[in-house]
Amino acid sequence: MKASELRNLQVHELDKELISLLKTQFVLRMQLATQQISNTKQLKATRKDIARVKTILTQKKTNHV
Repeated sequence: MKASELRNLQVHELDKELISLLKTQFVLRMQLATQQISNTKQLKATRKDIARVKTILTQKKTNHV
């Protein structure tokens, strides 16, 4: 998901997205550990998406204070 799309979301929607991404990352790590993953690029993309969501969450939370 692009940063511009994430900036349009509310804080609670970003929290839901973050939880979803963390679950996806867990599944991908387990697949990697058991050598069942077919596309290892997904893991890197998921990590970047998590970082993007966390950054925007931090920005939104500091602006509301």
